[in-house]
Amino acid sequence: MIGVVIIALALAMDAFGVALSIGINCAVKRKNKFYFAISFGFFQFLLSLIGAIGGYYFNNYIANIPNIIGGAIIAVVGVLMIKEGMQQKDECILLNPKMYFVLGISVSIDALVVGFTALHDTINPLIVIFYTSIIGITTLILSLISFYISRYAKRISFIAKYADYIGGIILMIFGFKMMFL
Repeated sequence: MIGVVIIALALAMDAFGVALSIGINCAVKRKNKFYFAISFGFFQFLLSLIGAIGGYYFNNYIANIPNIIGGAIIAVVGVLMIKEGMQQKDECILLNPKMYFVLGISVSIDALVVGFTALHDTINPLIVIFYTSIIGITTLILSLISFYISRYAKRISFIAKYADYIGGIILMIFGFKMMFL
């Protein structure tokens, strides 16, 4: 059980960092932050569940490709945020409803791999659902904490002025970390 909590905390760190970079953007409202947190938690649960089921059936299949895809998507969103900051438009890419799904899945792809590798030995379906629920709830809670912290971080004038650049750079770093580490 303690191992699942440690895994959940480790998986939630990507969502925490992405939530922090989203939260410092002044255009993102409380409602949007809540939807992102729900998305992050739900997709961490769902993809770890799919990974556990898939790992059970395909015990010998483990791939690093999902990390590369998720990292690339997060890095591209970071580039788009930086580009948006340079254009000084009133429209924020993060307010597009598709971004809840894109970023939710992107920060959760590593949960799919963890499900394949760490949870595939669990035969009891109720235990698998319980463990993956812990992963999803942990991510939800840490994302909400991250958004709460971002409320105070964006009060610093430098952060508020360069939020798109800072958020974009953070997302690019997380994306590259997922792809190459």
